[in-house]
Amino acid sequence: MDDRMVHSFVVDEEQEGERIDSFLGDRVPELSRSRVQKEIRAGGVLANGAVIAKSSHRVREGDRISLSFAPPRPPAVEPEDIPLAIVYEDSYVVVVDKAAGMVVHPAPGHARGTLVNALLHHCGDLSGIGGVLRPGIVHRLDAGTTGLLVAAKNDEAHISLSRQLMERSVSRIYRALVWGSMPAPEGVVDRPVGRSPRDRRKMAVVAGGKPAVTSYSVLDTRNPFQYIVLKLGTGRTHQIRVHLSHEGHPVLGDPEYGGRRAQKAALRKEELDLANRALALIDRQALHAAKLAFTHPRSGERMRFASNPPADMAAVLDLLGLAAGEPDR
Repeated sequence: MDDRMVHSFVVDEEQEGERIDSFLGDRVPELSRSRVQKEIRAGGVLANGAVIAKSSHRVREGDRISLSFAPPRPPAVEPEDIPLAIVYEDSYVVVVDKAAGMVVHPAPGHARGTLVNALLHHCGDLSGIGGVLRPGIVHRLDAGTTGLLVAAKNDEAHISLSRQLMERSVSRIYRALVWGSMPAPEGVVDRPVGRSPRDRRKMAVVAGGKPAVTSYSVLDTRNPFQYIVLKLGTGRTHQIRVHLSHEGHPVLGDPEYGGRRAQKAALRKEELDLANRALALIDRQALHAAKLAFTHPRSGERMRFASNPPADMAAVLDLLGLAAGEPDR
């Protein structure tokens, strides 16, 4: 059976004169431009019913362009016997305290060793709604972020948890060490987040990005750092890290958003020495998902879980003389 995907477009006045590979690359984002060019060479692109043989072909207003291609088939994810810190488990959900460095699901460069590989070995099966590469995954944590995450073991649970996330009834509270002093003891960062125009591998606060809301409160201070608690109002990729970096208070140790070098030039010698000692203790962002709460998909019971910071972050807190404390409930 032919399972090729077909996309069809009509060229409008503004698109007149574009190269056909550029025209299609902008409209079929799941394909790279080189993949579009490959499909053109293979005869998979038509203009007004005629095969287009050259990527340099210029489209004209009113042209009917079609592209057919075979969707990529992701490899099956293999179960792997990887240790997991299971906080709670039943036949519907599994709550994990994720370790630092563990990627949540397979992606380019991370085909093995992910949380999904570990869960498939532990559980035997997960919900299929997330697709071949993301079974059971309803929300994520960055590889360098530790803490609590819930996965769905069947489709009923996945649908329920996804709905709760959309309705913002899943509570996710984080703790972080940040550079400098926040502008107030409590506050809200409400800034849109999208792909960085300078580096597509990163996110940034950008006009036209998706709405993103993060609230915070300061727990304690030891210059040049503050220990803060954060609550997600939305769940954008890298949201907390991007918001804090944009506000000038990146997460200590964050290798992507300025957390390993922020404000060093302005520090007094004793503060600089302390900052360097702190950085030597942690090679990731000092960000921990400390609290998770959701409504159980079957029983309707409100489930609440808490997790203390892991050893590396706890060592930094100890160095700074800051009490980790029990996560808020």
